[in-house]
Amino acid sequence: MAELTNLESKLGEVMGLAQAAADAGRKVKTLTRKEKKQDLVKALDQMVEQAKETAKRCNQVAGSMKGKKTAITEEARETKEKATEMLDTYLDESADALDGFEFLTMAEAGEVGHWHVLGELSRKASSSEVTELVEWATPIQERHYEVVSQGSIALAREEDPNEPAA
Repeated sequence: MAELTNLESKLGEVMGLAQAAADAGRKVKTLTRKEKKQDLVKALDQMVEQAKETAKRCNQVAGSMKGKKTAITEEARETKEKATEMLDTYLDESADALDGFEFLTMAEAGEVGHWHVLGELSRKASSSEVTELVEWATPIQERHYEVVSQGSIALAREEDPNEPAA
């Protein structure tokens, strides 16, 4: 397996996080649909599609890095596995839509941070292809964070603060 640079490794991480985000979005959508929150379900549908497109674009950029695609996709797989473990731990059988949106808020904040780091690394490396990817993906990730954060707040407004926790 080829040795990865910090830039290539971070590209693998954001690819894995995008793949995990698509899965997490689908899982939270199921919880949200049960509570009949159609506006939030619709937002999650869009986020899932954008996460899949992000992963696809990351894979394309990885493919342009001679001899590194396999190692980058392995990094992505490992990152996705770690993110999936966190999702499964956080969203157990008692989870509701609010739990799902709180998890997504944490996950999206982490993704935004990873994209900012990748952006800095790509600027230092003068990697125009990665910089172009970062410039495309970062506003989407920031929007995802805002959507899930606002979704968490909207769901929390419906909670009775004095009711015993489930």
